[in-house]
Amino acid sequence: MVQVKEFRIVMPMSLEEYRVAQTFMVLKMQQQSTNEAEGVEVLENKGFEDDVYGKGQYTSKLYRLQSKAPSWLTTLAPKDALIMQEESWNAYPRCKTGCPYFAKLSVTIETIHLEDNGKSENVHGLNKEQLAARQVEFIDITMPTTDYWSYAVGNGNFDFSTFKSEKTGRGPLLEGWQENCNPVMTAYKLVIIKAPYWGFGGKLEQALLAGERALFVESHRNCFGWIDEWYGMTVEQLSELEEQGDCLLNQTLKIMSQSSPIIAKHIYSKG
Repeated sequence: MVQVKEFRIVMPMSLEEYRVAQTFMVLKMQQQSTNEAEGVEVLENKGFEDDVYGKGQYTSKLYRLQSKAPSWLTTLAPKDALIMQEESWNAYPRCKTGCPYFAKLSVTIETIHLEDNGKSENVHGLNKEQLAARQVEFIDITMPTTDYWSYAVGNGNFDFSTFKSEKTGRGPLLEGWQENCNPVMTAYKLVIIKAPYWGFGGKLEQALLAGERALFVESHRNCFGWIDEWYGMTVEQLSELEEQGDCLLNQTLKIMSQSSPIIAKHIYSKG
């Protein structure tokens, strides 16, 4: 089976602001989820250039978050399979992430960021067959999720119906805010999940899709909720923080990158 779903996440900020907000959010959420037993280990963080994406930043990370997996999954999958390798090619405003889990199971996420309110169609250039299989869901960052995965990912307590940024004056976000918001941009995230396992493949795909959705909701709520922390920072300042943060994460886990097991050896092509 294959799941193809496009999430559209409208944000009350410009494209350049979102670039800063996203980097800050990733750094802070990684630090919050990392301790001596579990968390994020950065294997590589370097520049890249190719004919598809142009210039950008390549990162490879290991996620050791076994305690967050549902009990039914931990009984089916070997322990090492729950250590996820993530590879990312970030050539903003276009990005690709590949997450090979265990044999034959894969998740890819293609993201395109546009300065609109989520009304653009087929931004990923899908063919007729892919369009027929694709489902589209709009995510409203004012609506937190309450399922298992939102608990596992984390659920911030922002109330955007009363929230107002001190630095920018943005907010509160009331019903229909996406239609008259300025500035505004949208993250179009195309998620493709392949789990060719007889008997439980469909359940696994739905679980992973729900996990990705919860992560999208929480991370983008944090992007706006933390606006007064990142607003005014430059990409260069964040690059320095990112380099420091990579070292801190690895030190916290007390694992040397050179000796870390590469659980998933499959490398995604960037095509």
